[in-house]
Amino acid sequence: MGLLDSLASMAGGASGGGNGLLPVVLRQLANYPGGVAGLIAAFQKGGLGEVVQSWIGTGQNLPVSAQQLDAVLDRGTVDAIARESGQDRPAVLEALAGLLPKLVDQATPDGSVPAGGFDAGGLLGMLGGALRG
Repeated sequence: MGLLDSLASMAGGASGGGNGLLPVVLRQLANYPGGVAGLIAAFQKGGLGEVVQSWIGTGQNLPVSAQQLDAVLDRGTVDAIARESGQDRPAVLEALAGLLPKLVDQATPDGSVPAGGFDAGGLLGMLGGALRG
């Protein structure tokens, strides 16, 4: 199973009533305070710099728990994802624990953070192609 197939599977499993969580997550990440750099800084400040660097790098992605994410992610962003997806905060954090490593990995294909931040449209387009293929 390829990365995009895995994301599609996870998005389907994390969807509330048929509206997938993945598009909501991508939209919110595209507007994360400080962009990709802000997300990375939040992880580093929260003691999870090694975890987020593993997602950016070209090696294996280290796991993250919902509790760790709750401690480091911008509360407003998580609440917005929950509100827009119709899911409760704990369910969103659990889904993010599975999605974020893959999304950050996909958004940093060369092992470096792109200057423009997350390309939500590009990631959604690739996902859509994988779902149709």
